[in-house]
Amino acid sequence: MEVILLEKISKLGDLGDKVRVKSGFGRNFLIPYGKAVPATQANVADFEARRAELQAAADAALATAQQRVEQLQEFSVKIMANAGEEGKLFGSIGTRDIADAVTAAGQEIKKSEVILSTGVIREIGTYEVQLRLHTDVSANINVIVEAE
Repeated sequence: MEVILLEKISKLGDLGDKVRVKSGFGRNFLIPYGKAVPATQANVADFEARRAELQAAADAALATAQQRVEQLQEFSVKIMANAGEEGKLFGSIGTRDIADAVTAAGQEIKKSEVILSTGVIREIGTYEVQLRLHTDVSANINVIVEAE
């Protein structure tokens, strides 16, 4: 299936690229979320008419993400969790917990922007967590997990 990308997608292409993707990826993710349109002649003509508008929106999103990165420089958040004497948590801390803690600390982020390389956090300690605010912009914050 060929689609025209309406925004930059990591590891796939940039705005306006005509790419070939698997049918399920196109039908179930790209098209319903407004990230792409099928590459028909009518859609190609419509895209070319809207290219400047889409590029301006993409540039504005990138500028907003860069401003958010500046606000997150050297940002850290403390999360309290139930833990045993050996430092193991009863349960785990995931992306939702981190997003909620950072939002409560005054920086608005979404769960989908949090990237945990380990999957979940299961022990007390200090962790460096990556926030992907845009396909081209990411920031690192420190998450301090302490026992209650």
